[in-house]
Amino acid sequence: MSSVATIKRNIIPPHLEVKGGYPLSGVLKVSGAKNSSLALMAAALLTKEKLLIQNVPQLTDIEVMSEILRNLGAKLTKTNNSIEINSESIHNVELPYELVHSLRASFFCVGPLLTRLGEAKIPLPGGCNIGARPVDEHINGLKALGAEVEVINDVVKAKVSTKDKRLLGANITLKYPSVGATETILMASCLALGKTTISNPAREPEIQDLAKMLNSMGAKVFGAGTKRITILGVESLSGTSHCVIPDRIEAGTFLIAAAITRSPLIIGPVIPNHLSAVISKLKECGCSISQHGNHHLKIIPREISGVDITTSPFPGFPTDLQAPFMSLMATAKGSSKIKERVFEKRMQHVLELNKMGACIYLENNTAYIKGVKELVGSNVEGGDLRSSAAIILACLSAKGNSIFTGLEHLDRGYEKLEEKLTNAGSIISRKFDQITSHSSFSCLLYTSPSPRDATLSRMPSSA
Repeated sequence: MSSVATIKRNIIPPHLEVKGGYPLSGVLKVSGAKNSSLALMAAALLTKEKLLIQNVPQLTDIEVMSEILRNLGAKLTKTNNSIEINSESIHNVELPYELVHSLRASFFCVGPLLTRLGEAKIPLPGGCNIGARPVDEHINGLKALGAEVEVINDVVKAKVSTKDKRLLGANITLKYPSVGATETILMASCLALGKTTISNPAREPEIQDLAKMLNSMGAKVFGAGTKRITILGVESLSGTSHCVIPDRIEAGTFLIAAAITRSPLIIGPVIPNHLSAVISKLKECGCSISQHGNHHLKIIPREISGVDITTSPFPGFPTDLQAPFMSLMATAKGSSKIKERVFEKRMQHVLELNKMGACIYLENNTAYIKGVKELVGSNVEGGDLRSSAAIILACLSAKGNSIFTGLEHLDRGYEKLEEKLTNAGSIISRKFDQITSHSSFSCLLYTSPSPRDATLSRMPSSA
């Protein structure tokens, strides 16, 4: 179905102006992992001693988590990309909704608070609107460890009722390998009495990074990154210094940026094993990727052809890179299919990409893509963190100029993105001036065709 509309759009600052069609070159620097940093910051609540976390990206999510820790009574000192956290005097067990509603990682504080203070009251967490992300697994894990947990008026109230205020080791099997639930249980069990096992845990690199730091604090965690984690509870944890792993999602986004702009680039620092599924698909669609030094990858795109992907927990193809990869497939030769199996609302970028000339047909959580010769610059908006990244990549490759709004999402997960891209040769700038645009455009919205409409479909018959 096609409709033509004239829209008067007030674009509220800030926004990005992107001149598309320019090749990239040089090196794109990868920051520390956002998702790992947030869990590590929460883990600082487990010790009375000072904790130094290095290679922390400067992001709005990090700022929110910093404010959450301060609200609990912790003291933070920041120097460039390092954060020193002193949680000796934490006293507050309750977090206000205005701090929690925008950051899902705020729930990571529950386990440490139960361990240190025997109680926690935290509103159900927020974050990107990408579908249901219940905390049932988190709560069931805490209950298994002996906590009393109830949800009243969307507030999680947890308490340790044992005489010595210690959680008790338990055997826990997760129904789904949730990263958040694994991290919550892992932190809560480090100081529990006895042995805890987590079967079917998440195996993501961020889990391994958390376990590594906990062990350097004196915890006894074994098997992180495997299908079974064992934790032997200890009496106390000490301070330490820890360097955050490179952000594999940012690294993957940069690899896809090279591919969609057909530009040879060097990306790093990276841990290649963290990107195996992404590298495999990029090679399959026509990219040459090789090790460049100890911690960098060199990518040389050639003719990009369509490939199919299905998202799944690590070591599968990451859901956080589904949207950026779809932008690439929109410019590929031939057809492709992308199936989202982790979050049911993670296709918010499809309409924006189609606005730029992409040919994407969406059916439930599967996108059928017919590659086009080129995308066209447009006024586009990001609806969540990763869809925003996907749209920016599309803007980089598009013919003409684009205006992107939704920086509140982008700034949550990509440190100094426009600065990094500018240094690599893109023409992209952050603007704060309010502008009004009047635009007429034809928007193609693809829906499941009826039999009588089959001849009108632009999708291949095999779709």
